[in-house]
Amino acid sequence: MDTTSYDAIVIGAGQAGPPLAVECAQHGLRTALIERVRLGGTCVNDGCIPTKTLVASARAAQVARRAAEWGVQLDGGVRVDMAAVKARKDGVVNQSRQNLQRWIDGTDKLELIFGAARFVDAHTVEVNGRRLRAPKIFLNVGGRAARPPIEGMDRVPALDNTSILELDRLPEHLIVIGGSYIGLEFAQMYRRFGSQVTVVEMAPRVIAREDDEVSAAIQQILEGEGIHVHTASQCVAVAPRDRHIAVRTSCGRPEVEGSHLLLATGRTPNTADLGLDRAGIACDERGYVTVNEQLETNVSGVWALGDCNGRGAFTHTAYNDYEIVAGNLFRDEHRKLSDRIMTYALFVDPPLGRVGLTEREVRERGKPALIGRMQMTRVGRAREAGETQGFMKVLVDAQSRQILGAALLGLNADEVIHTFVDTMAARQPYTTLRRAMHVHPTVSELVPTLLSDLKPLQ
Repeated sequence: MDTTSYDAIVIGAGQAGPPLAVECAQHGLRTALIERVRLGGTCVNDGCIPTKTLVASARAAQVARRAAEWGVQLDGGVRVDMAAVKARKDGVVNQSRQNLQRWIDGTDKLELIFGAARFVDAHTVEVNGRRLRAPKIFLNVGGRAARPPIEGMDRVPALDNTSILELDRLPEHLIVIGGSYIGLEFAQMYRRFGSQVTVVEMAPRVIAREDDEVSAAIQQILEGEGIHVHTASQCVAVAPRDRHIAVRTSCGRPEVEGSHLLLATGRTPNTADLGLDRAGIACDERGYVTVNEQLETNVSGVWALGDCNGRGAFTHTAYNDYEIVAGNLFRDEHRKLSDRIMTYALFVDPPLGRVGLTEREVRERGKPALIGRMQMTRVGRAREAGETQGFMKVLVDAQSRQILGAALLGLNADEVIHTFVDTMAARQPYTTLRRAMHVHPTVSELVPTLLSDLKPLQ
């Protein structure tokens, strides 16, 4: 079999792959970008873009139901046309995918190949009966929904974060197994569309990685919208029951019956069929590719970016992986993974914005720290908008005055969190942010006030 030589091969067209392939080509490298199915990866096809489009539709329905609170009277009830909701989502996704296709097609020295790539050796891959070889190979193969080992799963139909996006009819009763980020977003979304929703979480509380008060507040918000939440669920099992699906939420508890079942129990990397063993590329016990601070694998000339390296599970961490690799290869920037400050959001409504350490993690460090808390009821913009659920919390190193972390749950929290992200990234003390003048009336204008009332963390 003939082998075609390239300067660089990028496997996977998620968030890191296309910009890296384009940059390689722009620097004169003959580059092949290989994608198994669809351009854009999880974010474009079954992650951020479609789900946030659906979240917007769900919020519109909720605002319509609450219209009278703002003095707006609507004749009749609110009805959600799920076929139209799905069509809108599909349109947004298709536009994103088409834009990406045009960008790649318009790049010289870049060849796009659709097919499943598999290593032949450390620097050779096979795809569609062709062999491609390059001194630089970049993996951006992403991940997929994990299927939990729950009793009875082989007997019932189950949705995941991909297949649920194809629904064009409203589930009568959606049961979500998994009370973390993906599960809670879909739970609130479908409750607002009009479904009955039950969440089953095996941990003692939802989104267990967050502080107790964050978890409790989010659960209270969801339950306030009529979502039933079962935590500390052990002995979970599923079974067919007439035309429904029965879920045992815990030992000794009554079963819950629903029309649809969504599994939201984590992700697994798409590395099992890459032939990594032929290339000698090391993985951990879960299948994530092992990388160093520069995203290099143990094989010289091979990098792993995005979800498949286990060093971040977000679109922005994948894109930051690209920035680290490209910065080191082409711009002499000497970037590394440990430079970035972890930040993310949970896109329930109101959203949660998070950066840095949680309060629990700060306590575990045992160093003197300061803490500030503020309820969203104190924020004028929130009161004006009629959106006062949630709170803001920030933690500061008592000695260095550096911000250690923040958790914002409330109106526009997914945007306001960046005031903390940017201050931390600039390695400025909290006083820099405290003394800043912010626009009135906004949520952000209360951040300096929050930082003006810090107390020792007891």
